[in-house]
Amino acid sequence: MAGAGSAAVSGAGTPVAGPAGRDLFAEGLLEFLQPAVQQLDSHVHAVRESQVELREQIDNLATELCRINEDQKVALDLDPYVKKLLNARRRVVLVNNILQNAQERLRRLNHSVAKETARRRAMLDSGVYPPGSPSK
Repeated sequence: MAGAGSAAVSGAGTPVAGPAGRDLFAEGLLEFLQPAVQQLDSHVHAVRESQVELREQIDNLATELCRINEDQKVALDLDPYVKKLLNARRRVVLVNNILQNAQERLRRLNHSVAKETARRRAMLDSGVYPPGSPSK
């Protein structure tokens, strides 16, 4: 791919080389990805909430089935259904844990990207470049 180095393009369409170009590219990329990350985070949060509700409903249903089974004069074998519900509950809890871990990783990634962007913005504003980087 030609021209795929560290040069970015300014708003006027002219290439910007060096650390300023990389910083400009990083900021643009962050601004592009930030809404998607926030939307994903809110969707994961909503799914986790619905799974908590689902788990509570499964627990209530399992309790109710056990109570019905005990109250029946005719012996109904509801144990297999209760076991299926408890198995479904276990799977919901597992998926919820996976989502929670993914959301935490996403939150940490978002935090580190924001921190790095703030650091780079401060360096650009002060005109100080890290050691070993080419100067203006």
